[in-house]
Formats: sequence, structure tokens, C-alpha cells
Amino acid sequence: MKYGKAGARVKVTSLLFLLSLLSPQLLFHPDISHAASVPINTQATVEAKVVLQQLYMISGVKTISGQHDYLESPDEWTNRVKGITGKYPGIHGYELGAIMNQTDSEQAAQRQNVVNSAIAWHKAGGLVTISYHENIPGTCLCWSNVKKEMSQADFDKYVTPGTPQYKQLIADLDKTAVYLGKLKDAGVPVLWRPYHEMNGNWFWWGKKTNFSALWNLMYDRFVQVHQLNNLLWVWSPNAPNASSDAYDLTFPGINKVDVLAVDIYDNDYNSDYYNKIVELANGKPVAVGENGELPSSSILANQTKWAYLMTWGKMLSENNAHAEIASFYANPRLLSREMFQGDLENPIVVPSTPVASRNGLRGEYYDNKDFTALKEVREDAKIDFNWSNSAPFPSMEADTFSVRWTGKLKPKYTETYKISTLSDDGIRVWVNGVLVIDSWFNQSWVERTGSIALTADTPVDFKVEYYDNTNGAVAKVSWESPSQPKQIIPDNVLFLP
Repeated sequence: MKYGKAGARVKVTSLLFLLSLLSPQLLFHPDISHAASVPINTQATVEAKVVLQQLYMISGVKTISGQHDYLESPDEWTNRVKGITGKYPGIHGYELGAIMNQTDSEQAAQRQNVVNSAIAWHKAGGLVTISYHENIPGTCLCWSNVKKEMSQADFDKYVTPGTPQYKQLIADLDKTAVYLGKLKDAGVPVLWRPYHEMNGNWFWWGKKTNFSALWNLMYDRFVQVHQLNNLLWVWSPNAPNASSDAYDLTFPGINKVDVLAVDIYDNDYNSDYYNKIVELANGKPVAVGENGELPSSSILANQTKWAYLMTWGKMLSENNAHAEIASFYANPRLLSREMFQGDLENPIVVPSTPVASRNGLRGEYYDNKDFTALKEVREDAKIDFNWSNSAPFPSMEADTFSVRWTGKLKPKYTETYKISTLSDDGIRVWVNGVLVIDSWFNQSWVERTGSIALTADTPVDFKVEYYDNTNGAVAKVSWESPSQPKQIIPDNVLFLP
């Protein structure tokens, strides 16, 4: 970020119309929780899932135009785009951090203005992204308390539970969550982009060896405590130039982000920066989180994976001539807000081949036995674990943890299958919505079985929950049928949700 330089719900039909504009090879997959676009938050709202799938679908085909506006004037520069080009950007960028020495009441009023604008924008068919320039918790709502270097030792105090600094941070997050909650209640999905440019040293959260601790703290607070399931999480480092570290040094992990964005200034659309973020994203959408200069048509033609870009505030006209802005918005690769509207009552559906699913299960790992302290999310090939006296992740305790696996199971035969578990401690298994094994108590290396009739090549819902109490930790799930020898259920019949 550079100040100066340095109907009420998203409709599935709008996605159908959008895809009809993109390519005859693209198809809207009716299962919006499909593995190809599943958010990191398993409880994400339908609206958030639709937005994420939009980004997956347009990647490599189109780029959504975007414009940022400041907290104090949440529509100024977006309206300026309309005045110059005759079009609105597809994405409207907002801010929830106060930097102008506002009082608490002034900040609250300005945040409410952002909420009102974002709801109206969403109803009009556009996408919403919000950044968060948080001042150092407990200090003046001033730019000097955002753009400030902080020592590693001082930063550690803010991410260490029980410290006064931690409590101040939590208080700040809780106040901010109120306004994101209002957007959730209004059905507005948000591309949430906090703590950006963390690989530079100009913000208090920048260049920290444990940046992921801050990221995870906010995620846990917003998702687990405030149930802000309308958020899609956008990680947005600065372009890794001479003043910024490489991407991976502050990357919280592929299972902790929905979108990877890069902030690009001084027209520095370096192909190496682009290639490295695409590689790090591993198939997830990539975007330009902020830009000053608008990219040229040749940049858009060569860096095709940018799902969207967002020009920063007044840099729209400070860094770009009106003729350049008009030319940019006339580029056929660019999607405006008008492109998202279309004929919502009579969308065009283009037939094609459905998106392929990926093998495996989604594993959610919790640091307690009741599935409330989510620590890690990853893709597991199958359920065949013997952790013994260790924890699944270094971030978790070795005892009293739990895991929930979800996905699809596709049998090869039309037969009655026997499902078996071997566990230490509790385990339960649902197949096609039926609880076939319920062994939810402390036990040591005990096998349980249950049966269910399945149809060949017909995927069914598959869910397994497990908890470890103390000492050993084992979780294994097998199957067998008259034509299927007993075996650990393999990854080639398991599919991500």
C-alpha cells in the first residue's frame, strides 16, 4: 500500500453468465464446494465459494479490473473510473484500518460507510476486497503507527497469549470483526487481504520470522470465534525486489491461503516475480493485490494467470494518463462490473467436460478433542496413521488432539462393503450420510466394523472423525467386500470435497 507514493447475495446465475463470456471450454461445475475451488475454511459461505470458483475459472482466460478506495472516502476513486471509462471496475477495494488520527467514534462511522458501500456494490454485481492497515494495537490511529519498524522481540509479545500486547491485539481484531460480521449477515463475500507487504520492513508486521503466527492468530479469531465464514483469505506480499524478501520467507503455507497476490509498483511487472508466485500458488488463483501503474496490454497477454488486479487509490490518475486508463479498460481481457451482471434471469450455459477431482481427503487438525481449536488443514492421501506418542504437526500437542477427514468415496463394485477402523482412541465413520462406526471413547488399538451397501462408480460422502486422549495415537480405515480384499482405503477411490 502506498499513501502518497512510497438480489442481496451473489447469485450462482451470475457465475454461469460470466463463464459463457470467457471460453467455450469452460463450464460452471454445479457443486460449488468442488475440490478444484474449495476454500481453506470448510464452513465458508455459499457466496464465498462462488467467488473463489469465479477466480479459478477465469485464471488464464480473463483478468478482473479493480480499484481501491480509502476508508475516509470509500467510493471516490471507483466512481472516478466510471467517469473516465464509462465502466465500473469488477472489484472494489476497501480499507478498514484508520490512519488519520481518528477518534474511535470517527473510525466506527467510517467503517460503517465502508459496509454500506460494499453491500450496495455487491448487490450491483461486483466483487469486494478489503485491506487492513492495522495500527500498532493500543496506539494512536495514525499512519506513523502503521508504517513503523518493530523489533522481532517486540513483535513476539503481540503473538504470545497472555501478554498485554496480545490482549490489545485481540481487542483490535474483535472491533474490526464487527464490521466484517455485518457484511456476512448481508451475504457479502470478501476477499480479505490483511497484513500485506509483510516481506518488506516498512510496516510493523514486516520481515518477521514468525509472521505466520500473526496470520494464524487472526484467522483463528475471525473464523473460530467470530464465524466470519464470508472471508476468502488473500496473502499479498510485495514484489520481491531489492527492498523485499523472497515470497517463501513469510508464506504461511498453501493450506492457509485462498488467493496469492503480489503488490507491484513502479511498473515492475517482472516476469520472474510472476512465475515465482504462480509456482508457489500451486494451482490456486494469483492476483495483483495493488498496483500503481496499469499493466500494458502485452503484460496482460503474457502474464495470463492474474485473476484480478487492483489499482491503488489516487495513483489511478497520478500514475496513469486518462488516455491510458481508458485504453486499459477497453482491453478485451479485462472484466468490468458490468460483465458480472449480464442476463441473470436467463444465463447461458455452455456444455463441456466437468472439472476433474483430486484424489485424497481434506484433513482438519485440531489441538483439542472437541474440534474447536483448528490448527492445520491439509490434504491426506488416505487414513493410515500411527503417530505413536508424537503430534501430527509441531504446532500441536502430542495428546488430546482431534482430526476430521472429509471427501468422497467411489466404490468399484455394487456390493455390501464392510468398513473397518483400527484406532487409539475414539473414531467414527459416516458413509453416504450413514454413521457406520461409532466408537467414540478411549481405547487402545481396537478394531471396529460396520457395513453399508454401495453402488459401483457412484461417489458418496465420506467423513471420519478421530480423537486422541493420551499416550499412543493411531487412526486407520480399511474396507472389504466380496470382490474387494481387505485393505486400507486407497487414495484412488477417495476424492477431495
